[in-house]
Amino acid sequence: MAKANNYYYDQLNKEQQRAYYAMKEGLLNLQDSFAVPMLSRKELSDIYFIIRMDCPEIFYSVTFTYKYYPDSTVVEMVPQYLFPKNKIKEHRQAMESRVKKLAHQAKELDEKGKELFIHDFIVENVKYDKLKKEYSHEIIGALGNGVAVCEGMAKAVKILCDALDLWCIIALSEANPEKGIKYRHAWNVIRIGGQYYHLDATFDNTLSKDGTVRYDYVNLSDKQIFRDHEPVIWKVPVCSDNDGFYYKEKKLSWTTVEEVQNRTKQAVKKGKVLLFHWRGGYLTKEILSKLLEIFDKEAREKSKRAFVSVNWPQAVLRVRFEDGVGEELLEMEEANEGEKE
Repeated sequence: MAKANNYYYDQLNKEQQRAYYAMKEGLLNLQDSFAVPMLSRKELSDIYFIIRMDCPEIFYSVTFTYKYYPDSTVVEMVPQYLFPKNKIKEHRQAMESRVKKLAHQAKELDEKGKELFIHDFIVENVKYDKLKKEYSHEIIGALGNGVAVCEGMAKAVKILCDALDLWCIIALSEANPEKGIKYRHAWNVIRIGGQYYHLDATFDNTLSKDGTVRYDYVNLSDKQIFRDHEPVIWKVPVCSDNDGFYYKEKKLSWTTVEEVQNRTKQAVKKGKVLLFHWRGGYLTKEILSKLLEIFDKEAREKSKRAFVSVNWPQAVLRVRFEDGVGEELLEMEEANEGEKE
């Protein structure tokens, strides 16, 4: 089986694993309280969190309180449930049905087809919840209400991967207030063709607009993803392959100014959006200036105007051409705007 349901469990020591198992069983059975080994508050909190990363089907409890007695070797955990128990059972049944129905649509696809089906579903059907409601951190936000934050989207990706027998885990990075990143960020690591890759549906979700689905964060290596992601809190597999990147595979990763010019001519002529990855060395200000000159020149020759969006860390450019002359407009995109608010 390709599922990775015990990935974080396997990183724990024996005592922590016992706590994990007791919490997981208690939550699955909707118990009012359950005993777990006496661990520190941080250990208990971390285990409670990673259970829900391993098992996103546990979407109905995000926090807990606990009681302990000085001479005891266990603590009594009291989970806080988001809904009454009868509602949890209804929501659980609805989520199971939703996941099964969605997975059925992609069951005949190959691994990459399944991955892109899941990615596109999140990009096209889920809105980033700037209010950050509690359920938006869970699959019920993404799959039930169509709104989620990064954690909810990453959990939705994982549960759909689990349903389609794709190996997938959730990665989590810490906040970095000094960089203006106020919140932790979650995304996925997925195994395709025996190789591990980073997949960030949230970043692509926030970049996609005007009917264009973005793939800037599909199958990135460690070197690529950590250009604009903070280091992970808990260890994830090494992602060393640079060749599975979506734009490179689709031959939309270009290395010369001449190729960009030829593709720009075609896009202007056909009235299509130009979307590509620059792979001809670092995307410096000098290179960007040359590319902007090309977009402007080709647009003007057809009495059009170029609107350019740049994802600088990942060197991805999106250019649309509209009728009417005027100054070229340039926008620097921020894929992680939700975590910076």
